[in-house]
Amino acid sequence: AVEVKAPMPGNILKVNCSQGQAVKAGDILVVLEAMKMENNIDADRAGVVKEVCIQQGATVMEGDNLIVIE
Repeated sequence: AVEVKAPMPGNILKVNCSQGQAVKAGDILVVLEAMKMENNIDADRAGVVKEVCIQQGATVMEGDNLIVIE
């Protein structure tokens, strides 16, 4: 399994995937707002979403797990 981690601290604006969903490399999984900018967090490989570790509106720190892809 691959853990998609937050690259920086911020707030989760949108979660674009759900558990059990198949994703392709490059799909936008999460939109993270940091320093008034929206950052798209992409899947770096294809797989199936095993776990969604965050919810919309959550605050995350750098290195926090967002999504687990298997």
